[in-house]
Amino acid sequence: MFAVLASAPAPLPLAVAHAQPGSQQGFCRTADPLPRLDPEARPQQQSNAGYKTKGGRVSRGEAMPMASPPPPPPPPPPPPPPPSPVYAPEARSDESAEAVVVTGASAERGAADMSAPVESAPPPAPPPPGSSSDYARTSPTIVPPYPPRPRPQPQPQSGILTAGEHDDLLNPELYAAYVNRTGLGQEIRVLPRVDTMRVVTVKVNDRSGQPIPFADVVVTCSDGNSITMATQADGSAVFFPGLDRLSERITVTARKAGRTIADARPVLVADAPGGQTVGLTANQAAAKVSKLDLMLVVDTTGSMGDEISYLQAELRSIIGAITAKHRDLDIRIGFVFYRDLGDEYVTRTIAFDSDIGRVQGQLAQQYASGGGDYPEAMDQALIRAVGQSWRPDAVKSLLLVADAPPHDDKFGRTWAAAEAARAKRIHITPVAASGVADKAEYAMRAMAAATQSRYLFLTDDSGVGNPHAPPAIDCYLVTRLDALVRRVIDSQISGRRIEPADQEIIRSVGNYDAGKCILPVDFKWQNG
Repeated sequence: MFAVLASAPAPLPLAVAHAQPGSQQGFCRTADPLPRLDPEARPQQQSNAGYKTKGGRVSRGEAMPMASPPPPPPPPPPPPPPPSPVYAPEARSDESAEAVVVTGASAERGAADMSAPVESAPPPAPPPPGSSSDYARTSPTIVPPYPPRPRPQPQPQSGILTAGEHDDLLNPELYAAYVNRTGLGQEIRVLPRVDTMRVVTVKVNDRSGQPIPFADVVVTCSDGNSITMATQADGSAVFFPGLDRLSERITVTARKAGRTIADARPVLVADAPGGQTVGLTANQAAAKVSKLDLMLVVDTTGSMGDEISYLQAELRSIIGAITAKHRDLDIRIGFVFYRDLGDEYVTRTIAFDSDIGRVQGQLAQQYASGGGDYPEAMDQALIRAVGQSWRPDAVKSLLLVADAPPHDDKFGRTWAAAEAARAKRIHITPVAASGVADKAEYAMRAMAAATQSRYLFLTDDSGVGNPHAPPAIDCYLVTRLDALVRRVIDSQISGRRIEPADQEIIRSVGNYDAGKCILPVDFKWQNG
């Protein structure tokens, strides 16, 4: 097993299935083009004529029918003044008294107020002046015109959801053990193995040691084929000898704006576990990052209903905090909301926009609905997102918020979208919500590692939503989700890993040290 992992060029069923002349032959394999999709369909009007029932309440306008504007919202409580008295029957059975069931914080008080007057024989004193609900409550012969409404619940606030994170590039032995232990690579054969045990990290710095962001690192293999990856804000580009099919001997150089900025350097690719770093010194000074393109890809199917409103509050807080902190950055934000085939829509794309207020308004209009089976249309959502107009001189960050994998026959397209994102220098940062199981975690972690990003996952510490499956991760810190996402994006902008302050840590799992898990001296990743 060890020899296969260390020396084999990692056969890629996806590459074979989509083989193209030239690009997929020999060494230095390049990513396939982004899969094509039909134009995005306009949302279909729901069978309930634009109304959606959520938790026993009917919400207007949320289905957003395209043909006409939504109807006006219902009047808020308290109820309007009572109409002319309507006299109740002389006797009222237990069944009729229980016909209306009210739940919520005020239900018990409401039930007691309604039932006590009806059961008492002598009429009480004339009702005191007050609201219509007071009037109806104090009269045994007046039936309220409407059933009592539950008290409106406060809007979910940011800073409630909790999460952890894991960087598989910093923990290659643990990721290799995870892949061996789960065996999911054998089950999902269209997902190639991202071998974090053998990586070639190319770092491009200027003469003063400052990282050069967005430089094109060109790796040329022994057969003349080449592969190009751009550096992130930290000046690094990561190559996987198996995934990228590197030859034993390669030549590495760097270019920017069409000209060579670092001399070519020959490299012998190590045929053994353990990463290697190749340093290049550029003949130009480092430039400061000045732009951020942030794309949020959000699963809005019904299974996300337990958390979607909280996630909206968290994402609004994250967007606001990032724009406030980085006022010198040119920031654009876009969305791809997605569900599944047969739903009101499969994908709904909001193109990149620098008007943050307009972006926040688009986010506030979304709600969870549809789905049905477990997998969702993640493949189409990622294809739409990666295909947007990303700026070449911006930090590119894609936040994937989901609780389910793609359909089994769409894993290939999903991975093709992830490889296209890697070729475009887009960080894919998954946020695993409640319901994520083995296949979803496996795919999300592979995408994060391949794009030099991290895997984020919600935890049960907040008490919000359905129970969250424990991640297959040995060590992590639990903090607030909004603070965690801000740190991750700040790290992508600054080019350095940012750790939480001590007061931000809710709890810790395992032996954690600045993103790395401290392993026992007898740890063997081959054993899983």
